[in-house]
Parts: sequence; C-alpha cells; structure tokens
Amino acid sequence: MQTIAAEHPGACIQLWCQDEARFGQKGRTTRVWYERGVRPPGIVDQRYKSLYLFAACRPGTDDVFALALPRADAGTMEVFLEHFARQLAPGVHAVLILDQAGWHDERALHVPATITLLPLPSASPQLNPVERVWLYLRERYLSHRVLDHYGAVLEAVCRAWNKLVDEKGRLTTLTAYPYLIASEIP
Repeated sequence: MQTIAAEHPGACIQLWCQDEARFGQKGRTTRVWYERGVRPPGIVDQRYKSLYLFAACRPGTDDVFALALPRADAGTMEVFLEHFARQLAPGVHAVLILDQAGWHDERALHVPATITLLPLPSASPQLNPVERVWLYLRERYLSHRVLDHYGAVLEAVCRAWNKLVDEKGRLTTLTAYPYLIASEIP
C-alpha cells in the first residue's frame, strides 16, 4: 500500500473489493421449513439464459457499485472498470482487490488511472467479502424461483440488488473483514 500511496501523492486511497457472479433462469435451492420426514416440492428448470453481476464494495461500509452485464470477459471487465472509475469522487484512487479470473489480467485490460488492481492469491475466494454478498443475494432474494427469459433474470437480479442496498448496514456487516478494515489508509 505504501507504494501505491507514493505513486499517487495527494490522492485519497480507498480499498475496494470486486467480484462477479452468474445469475440465471435456474434458481438455486436453499433450506426451507417443511413437515418433518417429507421432502418439500421444488421447481427445477433446464434453461440456461444468464447474466453476470459485477460488483465492487468498500469493506466495512455500505459503499457499493454494480453493473449487470451479459457475459464475463475482458471486454465487460473494461466496461465495469470504466463505469466504476467514473463514480469515484474527485481525488480518490481505488485499490481494487479481485480474484485471478482470466479476464482480470491487467496486461489485457485498459485500467483507468484512478484504479490499481490488486489480485488475491490463487484459489482463495474466502478472502473476498463480495463472495458473502453473492451468498446473501442468492439465499435471501433469488432462491426457489424460475425465471422465464433474460429480461426476467435482469429484473430479478436488479430488484434483489436494490433491496440489498436499501438494507442499511447489511453490506457493512457482510463486508467487514478484519484484515481489510485494519488496512484502510486515511
């Protein structure tokens, strides 16, 4: 972090975490209350229309940014980074922690000057608080449902995201990883 601060003198450095998740027509099942010894009926769908929700959050705060995009690749990652950079306050430089997905390779991306990518170690999703956000969205708002078409998937995901954002303090508790909060630079 000291190197980043030295490269961007006078900038307020903020730590953000980024990830993307696939959401589709086939809803996931979760545990539900039901009569003991009887399996509850469930709906299953074999269709495959889906979208990706790209999101970034500031650990330990309710500050988030998200875009729903049709696929996950270097092109859509660049779109996300461009829009994310635009929403940053003037004078802010974001250090964006992310996994090592193929489309996160800094050499293949045009990364805006106000963002520095910081990859997590390989195979360590438990270090990224956005993973907890996906789990919460799926279990709380997007489970046990079948969606008819791409537009319905988009509407359901956006509605779920907006409900999550409206829950004051929920993102703060989901993303407050002690190792990230302690490293915030004022």
